Amino acid sequence: PIYKLWEKNKCFQTSLRKSSQKSFCIMMPPPNVTGILHLGHAFQQTIMDILIRYNKMKGRNSLWQVGTDHAGIATQLLVEKKIFKKTGKFKEEYGKKYFLKKTWNWVLKYKKKIFYQMKRLGNSIDWSREKFTLDPDISYGVKKA
Repeated sequence: PIYKLWEKNKCFQTSLRKSSQKSFCIMMPPPNVTGILHLGHAFQQTIMDILIRYNKMKGRNSLWQVGTDHAGIATQLLVEKKIFKKTGKFKEEYGKKYFLKKTWNWVLKYKKKIFYQMKRLGNSIDWSREKFTLDPDISYGVKKA
């Protein structure tokens, strides 16, 4: 309940407008959408949350850039195993369109779970800036480089 109040009051919203205010930024190493977060993630995120909150209290414009990673091959293998376990068939028997649909369903399911866990940890994240490694603007930058 307290986290919803923080979100409603935009406690974690970050302004990127130029100002005389000093800035502080942390790029969250994006967790893979291959499953739920584990204790190592919680430990790492707690440290980052402390740093963000400390810098906000010091009056700095603080951004904790959050996102998730598609973990291409690892996610593909998990989805393939799930399909085979459920149906006894290989992904090739279903075709690319079916497999991509199942993969995107997996990604969305675990992304939602991961973000729920992050909120349960009380992470002070500006969710309006959330990114995914396959977002068009992110992918464009990678392809261009």
